[in-house]
Parts: sequence; C-alpha cells; structure tokens
Amino acid sequence: MGRRTYEARKGELQVELLKLQNWVQESGQRIVLLFEGRDAAGKGGTIKRFMEHLNPRGATVVALPAPTERERGQWYFQRYVQHLPTNGEIVFFDRSWYNRAVVEPVMGFCTPAETVRFLRDTVLFEEMLINEGLRLFKFWFSVSQEEQLRRVMSRAQDRLKQWKLSDVDRRALPLWDEFTEAKKLMFAATDTRASPWVVVKADDKKRARLNCMGYVLRSFEYDAWVRQRVPKPDPKLIGPAKSLYAKDEVW
Repeated sequence: MGRRTYEARKGELQVELLKLQNWVQESGQRIVLLFEGRDAAGKGGTIKRFMEHLNPRGATVVALPAPTERERGQWYFQRYVQHLPTNGEIVFFDRSWYNRAVVEPVMGFCTPAETVRFLRDTVLFEEMLINEGLRLFKFWFSVSQEEQLRRVMSRAQDRLKQWKLSDVDRRALPLWDEFTEAKKLMFAATDTRASPWVVVKADDKKRARLNCMGYVLRSFEYDAWVRQRVPKPDPKLIGPAKSLYAKDEVW
C-alpha cells in the first residue's frame, strides 16, 4: 500500500475514532484493548496510530515495566487492575497480564505451576471484567519469523529505536519455537466465547493498523451509519484465532 493511500485511509479512520471516543464519554462506556504478540510485531506502532488524535484525558496507554519486588508479592492481576478504565475511558495495554502466558514462562521468569494457575484464573478474571460492563478486546499481532528478524535488526541499527530493543528481546529472538508452543497453550486456554482472541496478520504494518482500527470501530454502533463509512476489515488479515491461527505464523 502506498504512503498516500495509507495516510488518507488512516485519517478517515482516526476521524471515526474521535466519534467513537465522544460516544464512549457520553455513554459512560469502558473499553479495554490488549495488544499482544512477539517482539517487533507492531503492537506499539498500532497503538500510536489509535492514540494519535484521541483526547488523552479519556484514552491512555499502559505499558508496565518489570514488576517491583513489592508487586511480585501481590496478587498477580493487582498491578493491572489499577489501570482499568472508569466510565467514559479507553485504555490500551501494550502487553498485559498475558505476559505470564508467553514471555514469562519462555524466559524463565515464572514457574510452570504459576503459568497453569494463570491460564485458569485469567478466564475467570476476564469474565468478571465483562460482567462488570467492560468491553474487552484481545489482539494478537502475528508476524513471520523472517519479518521479525528484519525488524529487530533494523532497530538495532537505528539509534532512535535502539531503546525498543531490550536484553530480554535479544535473548528471546532464538526462541521462536518455544514462544509458538506457549502461544498455542494460551489460545487453547483463554480463547473463550466471552473473551475471544483476535489475530492480526502484521507483516504489512500499514494494513495491520488499518484493519485493527476498522475492527474496533465496527464493533460499536456509536451512530447509525458507522458500517457505511468504515470498510469491513479483511478477513484474511484479521479475525478469530481459530480461523487465522497458524503454528509457525507464516502464511
């Protein structure tokens, strides 16, 4: 997709996001969007485009650092709960409580028993959030191994982006298969009818961003004509985990 076409489509969707935000504030909705995926899958870039023109008083991004010693002694979900939205707010999580499903077990930051307990408890936790009236979206950004390596190398060579590449990222890069197996277990345990995973094919960053925006916008009836104005997302690029999931994330 050419830059001019992309910018035009992105601008149209961002206007719609402002309309959505106004409706959220007026109606007292509470929206939570989780962005998960491998390193360099495009999570942060997509959140940036969502947030670009939103009013920051009603939309926030949560990207938590490694837990402190005090937080390690708390209920696992506790440090995330305090960032959940109140009426009229949208919260974007750039990685979330699902760290315990993929990153932590693969990197040895938690025990297998802690992961098993998390996979069981998170279904109940998310059901509680939904029953409380929160609208929860869980996006998994799926990137091929070749594209991930290209992006990581690009970050390593760009002094303005080197901060994005941590020691954990470098150590995780050779562990492709281990991350795949952890992701499979996560989907099997937490892709529920009440709280499904949505896979975003993200090798093409521009299309991934546009499709993700469109998916969210078409999930709400903030006015009667939204589905006429917002194009239907490409089902080959975004959709249920059961239809788009691939073992090696290459398509």
